[in-house]
Amino acid sequence: MEITDLTPAELRVWRAFPLNEGVDLRESADDDPADGASWGPGRTVRAEVLRALLLDGPTTGGRVPGLKLTGARVTGRLDLMYGTVDPAMRLRSCHFEKPPNLYGAQVRALVLSDSVLPGLTAGTLRVGIVLRMTGCRVTGPVRLAGAQLSGALFLDGAVLGVPGARSGRPPGPEREDSGERPEPALQLNHATVGTDVWAVGLTAHGRVRMDGATVGGLVNLDDAELHDPDGLALEAETLSVGTDLRAARLRARGMVNLSGATIPRRLVLSSARLSTPAGQALRASVSTIGELWLRGTAPVQGAVNLRGAQLDLLEAAPEVWPERVRIDGLTYRRLSPHLPAERRLPLLEREETGHLPYAYEQLATAYRAAGDEVGARTVQLAKLRRHRRTLPPYARLWGYVQDVTVGYGFRPMRAAGWLLVLLLTGTLAFARERPRPLKADEAPDFNPVFYTLDLLLPIIGFGQEAAFAPRGVHQWLAYLLIVTGWILATTTAAGVTRALSRQ
Repeated sequence: MEITDLTPAELRVWRAFPLNEGVDLRESADDDPADGASWGPGRTVRAEVLRALLLDGPTTGGRVPGLKLTGARVTGRLDLMYGTVDPAMRLRSCHFEKPPNLYGAQVRALVLSDSVLPGLTAGTLRVGIVLRMTGCRVTGPVRLAGAQLSGALFLDGAVLGVPGARSGRPPGPEREDSGERPEPALQLNHATVGTDVWAVGLTAHGRVRMDGATVGGLVNLDDAELHDPDGLALEAETLSVGTDLRAARLRARGMVNLSGATIPRRLVLSSARLSTPAGQALRASVSTIGELWLRGTAPVQGAVNLRGAQLDLLEAAPEVWPERVRIDGLTYRRLSPHLPAERRLPLLEREETGHLPYAYEQLATAYRAAGDEVGARTVQLAKLRRHRRTLPPYARLWGYVQDVTVGYGFRPMRAAGWLLVLLLTGTLAFARERPRPLKADEAPDFNPVFYTLDLLLPIIGFGQEAAFAPRGVHQWLAYLLIVTGWILATTTAAGVTRALSRQ
């Protein structure tokens, strides 16, 4: 391109490029790039001029060239497809007439902060330093599928998509799929980010797709708002991050899908609001997460699926959980806050797939690890009571007997209580009306306490039962004491056996 073909605004950019100097075309610092379509020739730069500069622009000895343009209206399409761009590209507060095309390009740095774009096509883009889209407003899809960023990606304060609009579908290699779902507002699927994805305060009207992405540091979605009319706000299956995924105060209308994700430190959903009333609001099945924080989170609207997930710490109040949960195979070591077991048990009753003994064992293990043996026994007892519902009538009857007498072995003091009541009853009854001796000359002195113990204890004998025979109602009382004693002995033995098998 000849320099004589340039407009005055383009000439300023051309001369500043080899010196890496900035050109600010704004009339005031408050100019809104959304109004860029009305900017006149003094603020207009053709995309083909920028392309010529970036691919083969002039240089000055001893200076590193670079494009540093602010407040421009960029007409035409900035097409750098498959190109190699060594100079840094900094296009702040600009208004783009058409979506830039950087598919397959290699760039040193790309800064589009506070700009307004109708979209961005940059699948498989290679960025050497940083990709910064802070404060951008992008009405169309941002396509970064398969991109490789050595540094960080900044999307803090960006607004992607248009409320209520369905994104168009990309042509050729950028085509999303052949289904009917709208194209995601942000596509980072299978992308590689060397450090962090910084998206604090991001607003996305449409799906944010990050499945298969690898992030060396953290993903920060604090204060983000994700809205998807088709019900999938964040699609991040098999996402791998180096440290944390932060989403404190997140507002998600649509499912947050983290199935198979690897998050070594923390998944922070504190004070978040997750809402998919007709489907799953949170899915983190078969994921590996260090700590899952749901501290202060509003009650989830929609189902939660943590099937097969592995956690070190699960921090959530019982009020967070919805009526529909999937926790079969969920493994965790610690629970926070520490609450009585009775407050945690209702969650296990909500499991959609029915009775899961493992879920009870996992909860009991967590209480035992916290040194709360009482809580652990309460959970074990609840497990057996729920299992009892699945048994045939005769087995349920025996279960009720074990529960009432010794609490399936987890309430051993009940047996002592029953024994004391029965001992007192028998002692008073037989003291008022002594049974007749079978052999008056050989019978020992009658003792109502030890006579009752002889009836109650099936193994230990004090010589009283064999020497005396009650009559009438007292005979029936004796039979009742004998049967009750055997039941107490049997249920106690079963409870002891169960306790020993657990140890």
